[in-house]
Amino acid sequence: MKYYSYLILVTILLFTSCSKIGNKGELVGVRGQKWIAKKPYGMELIPSGSFVMGKTNKDIGNVGMEAVKTVTVQSFYMDDTEITNAEYRQFVHWVRDSIVRTKLAILADELGLTTEDGGIGDYSFKDIDTVGMTPYQKFRFFNALPDDDNPYSLYSLNNDIDLIWDTDDFPDEYYAEVMDEVFIDASESFNGRRAMKINELKYKFSSFDVEAASKSPGSDRNEFIKREVVKVYPDTTVWIKDFSYSYIEPMHNDYFWHDAYSEYPVVGVSWDQARAFCNWRTKIKNDQLKVKGEQTVSTYRLPTEAEWEYAARGGIDGAMFPWGGPYMIADNGCFMANFKPARGDYAADSALFTVEARSFAPNDYNLYNMSGNVSEWTNSSYAYNAYDYASTLNPTVGSDNSEYKVIRGGSWKDIAYFLQVNTRDYEHKDSVHSYIGFRTVQDYMGDPTTVKKN
Repeated sequence: MKYYSYLILVTILLFTSCSKIGNKGELVGVRGQKWIAKKPYGMELIPSGSFVMGKTNKDIGNVGMEAVKTVTVQSFYMDDTEITNAEYRQFVHWVRDSIVRTKLAILADELGLTTEDGGIGDYSFKDIDTVGMTPYQKFRFFNALPDDDNPYSLYSLNNDIDLIWDTDDFPDEYYAEVMDEVFIDASESFNGRRAMKINELKYKFSSFDVEAASKSPGSDRNEFIKREVVKVYPDTTVWIKDFSYSYIEPMHNDYFWHDAYSEYPVVGVSWDQARAFCNWRTKIKNDQLKVKGEQTVSTYRLPTEAEWEYAARGGIDGAMFPWGGPYMIADNGCFMANFKPARGDYAADSALFTVEARSFAPNDYNLYNMSGNVSEWTNSSYAYNAYDYASTLNPTVGSDNSEYKVIRGGSWKDIAYFLQVNTRDYEHKDSVHSYIGFRTVQDYMGDPTTVKKN
């Protein structure tokens, strides 16, 4: 009996002790990892606010979009420029390198080669150290469901060694065999250049339809997970397709890959390709943060139509253009944006096609080319009467299943009307053109370091 009395006393003391050391019986909440808000690279913070969305000026295009509505948007970050060729090229190269490394690792595994053998063995999968695993890691490893599409899904690629692209430096014939698979046949090359099989450059990602899930409570979560495979290489033929009976081959041949155009906006990208880029950008950032043990960031995404218009106005009430308006020429006699000033005259603004993404003066939110240069994809679906039923708080219309998406801003081949910040336009989501690009946004979650502690 004394033993049990002693045990009860010790238990009480332990609980009392923990209470004194911990929350002292008060409601203190549960906190996760330490988090500090950081401004994303290449983005500007757009403060929350309200504005009159829509055509407050005369609808000279006679497109019936003169409806207006006062709406409010939350704070968000937005790219200060359109996504450039160099930035999108980083995405393409990541996909390309992942595919090549996977092919090299699989062949090395089939041949039974490891890093000790050198050559292609240097690119073999990293060994899975089951001895050093935690109990949970072992459980996941030995009980994970098999992936029929990728039997190597549990193995890690060796990213510590650089890929070799110069054929003279290939380490062995097995490496050459893999590289020969990813490039087009030598008989199809011209000008001594052998291109990659761009149709094989595919990015796989998943998205979750929150809207559909919210309307079907209790349903299986897997019903709302959409697994997508998107070809990532931009369609460089858009220059020729968009302009029949025109000598425009140099843009087709050089625009995307040549360093002369690295800082120009990427074009020939569909709405789904733009979304895939957003997913990839989120992945590479959060993968790095997880390795460092830091809190992950919210997803990068395409802006809603309301966010785009609000940001384009730059905080100027009733602005017709990002600089205010209504004129296209500044006091010094120079044009304010890249567009087509007159019928058939593309060069009057000193730019024949697109210009570098950081051209002309930015608006008051420090955003460049919100009008002109290239039109930009938004996340919103197009609906003729969208303003009539869209919410007044963070309004957007449609879902991923809608075929037509809103584009904004006008482009280098458009007249001034389409450059107005309140002009709506749209394209089929599979459309690719030499005058449509995009920029991304990220939700602003506030800065906890500014919160005062009592």
